[in-house]
Amino acid sequence: MTNSFKEKLGQGGFGSVYKGKLNDGRLVAVKVLNESKANGEEFINEVATISRTSHVNIVSLLGFCFESAKRALIYEFMPNGSLEKFVFDENTSENSNHQLDWETRYQISLGIARGLEYLHRGCNTRILHFDIKPHNILLDEDSVPRISDFGLAKICAREESLVSMTGPRGTIGYIAPEVFSRNFGGVSHKSDVYSYGMMVLELIGGRKNVNVQVDNSSEIYFPHWIYKRLELDEELGLKRILDEGDRVKARKMIIVSLWCIQTDPSNRPAMSKVIEMLEGNLDSLQVPPKPFLASPSSSPKAEFSSTFESSLDIIEAKF
Repeated sequence: MTNSFKEKLGQGGFGSVYKGKLNDGRLVAVKVLNESKANGEEFINEVATISRTSHVNIVSLLGFCFESAKRALIYEFMPNGSLEKFVFDENTSENSNHQLDWETRYQISLGIARGLEYLHRGCNTRILHFDIKPHNILLDEDSVPRISDFGLAKICAREESLVSMTGPRGTIGYIAPEVFSRNFGGVSHKSDVYSYGMMVLELIGGRKNVNVQVDNSSEIYFPHWIYKRLELDEELGLKRILDEGDRVKARKMIIVSLWCIQTDPSNRPAMSKVIEMLEGNLDSLQVPPKPFLASPSSSPKAEFSSTFESSLDIIEAKF
């Protein structure tokens, strides 16, 4: 169906994704896992979790291959690819097709919130994703977002408020503080809320929140910078805000995402509340306390650590 893996769509730590076509003409994305994933844990995890779902904002698993060391997952094809290329394409110009207007950004953030709310409350079991980031959000031809890549997901009973974990999981820059240090609280569906908030901030700013290329990857600039602008009621300084409607959508997304990245999980809203806030009136939204941001170090030899805010002078110099 992939014509001997002729067209490659992407590459990740899990393996490669190829474009294919079924006999009935439907286009598919075939995700072939690396053979190094010999125990098949992520493969089985993904099949077990995503096969339980059916939602417009969750990518559909159409089938899979499991023959000795050969493991592949077959998904519906998403023509617009991942959200990552729209957020982080450094070569994107103002006139590029990769530029998203604020209505589209708002609808994407709302769609992802609905998908997560479904995973947390709409399934017969609660599914925690643990790897929400732009790379794992796919867009269809109408830019409707679909949550994908359930390799790190965890299934738990709906009545369970906290889950047990043997170690941290996720991607630096999106991992909730409590996932890498229990000193911050217990791991729960609120851990996905944190990742969602960090991702929406990147969707707003068009840049990564964390610079993982430096030794101290915990220095998170953009959330502090945008919070200060919001706190002082200054002009947001964001691109492509054309009218009052854009300004309202941007401010809603900022306030909601800053609530989502509160360090104390109990201070973060559930995804149902996130949807309510995004769909509600801007005037009814309160600016949250300034987040105390934390992230694990990128150094493999370093212990997971947290940092307080960087100086505002450094932040302003970067933006």
